[in-house]
Amino acid sequence: MKEINLSQVLVQKRREKGLTQDELAAYIGVSKASVSKWETGVSYPDITFLPLLASFFDISIDCLMNYSPQLSTPKMKEIYSRLAADFVEKPFEDVIAECELLVKKYYSCYPFLLEIVQLYINHIPMAANSERTAALARLAIGLCERVTDNSREVSLTKTAVKYQSLLHLMVDEAEKVLELMGEEIKNNLIPDSALISQAYQMLGNTEKAKTIVQTEIYQNLMLAFSGLTTYMGLNINNYETVKTTFERTRKFAELFNMRGLNPNNTAVMYLSGAYIEQAAGNNKEAVKMLEQYVDTCVNGFFPYKPCGDMFFDRIEPWLDESALNMPRNDTLIKENMLDILNDPRFENLREIPEFTGLINKMKNFINN
Repeated sequence: MKEINLSQVLVQKRREKGLTQDELAAYIGVSKASVSKWETGVSYPDITFLPLLASFFDISIDCLMNYSPQLSTPKMKEIYSRLAADFVEKPFEDVIAECELLVKKYYSCYPFLLEIVQLYINHIPMAANSERTAALARLAIGLCERVTDNSREVSLTKTAVKYQSLLHLMVDEAEKVLELMGEEIKNNLIPDSALISQAYQMLGNTEKAKTIVQTEIYQNLMLAFSGLTTYMGLNINNYETVKTTFERTRKFAELFNMRGLNPNNTAVMYLSGAYIEQAAGNNKEAVKMLEQYVDTCVNGFFPYKPCGDMFFDRIEPWLDESALNMPRNDTLIKENMLDILNDPRFENLREIPEFTGLINKMKNFINN
């Protein structure tokens, strides 16, 4: 958390003006000893002196105190990464307490509030009990509401609504989701990328237009893949439909190199395939799917970060910015991978030696 460094600013500004401590003290109307204490950090000026000091140095009070209510994207990325690591290494409530302090300090930095919301979404399931998880989810919902009520950036308000909807689902408030998102999918024949890319093209910046369109294609690819895996879950009891959906999803993944772009999506696909086969009583086929799942998890998955390839060769800067929204720390992701294999739905697979081998393979991977 950034500290108020008024002492350093006072020393720097006084020397820039070529003044002594005596001269500054005389202007403010205090003793030289007072100025000395301010500059060494022994004490701080009375609040009534702050406007006078800021005016004298021709700077704002925020600048005088070395404070900014806004954060740069790199700084937000740094804070997010550090806090995500802290959730693994430090007591959960200690990290939550620091998050709350940061929210108070940067309460008007709306992009940062949304990063804290994303951090909560990824980590509050680690809370001691469901009541605490629900309480933190509601705090995050409040942050989303602050962004939608006060931010004038359309992209931020859209993101806030999506995060808020996800949080409502976490606390079993499905009706709130429909109130926020609407009950039907709206017609979206003109995607944002089409308008933005055409604007850049008209301005003569064709390269930027290409980057915008490629980024939109990538996002839509990930959304389509997520939709396919969700559709598999909705049809788990209709083997013919769900098997067809899985095969199309698998071909889709191969066509677009999904394992290279986002191995998590590939892992989810094979895990869905395992659930499909297990529900149909095809235990050996379920184990084959889990073999693919484990292979995806232990080979090339970490360090986890979606990336581009020869086709998506313009999206790395956007992906770097999007790293703020990365899931939990790698250690927690690995532990979750093992927990998935211990899912009660796979209990009847334990009589198959290959399944036990997969669990041991995952344990060895995590331990190493």
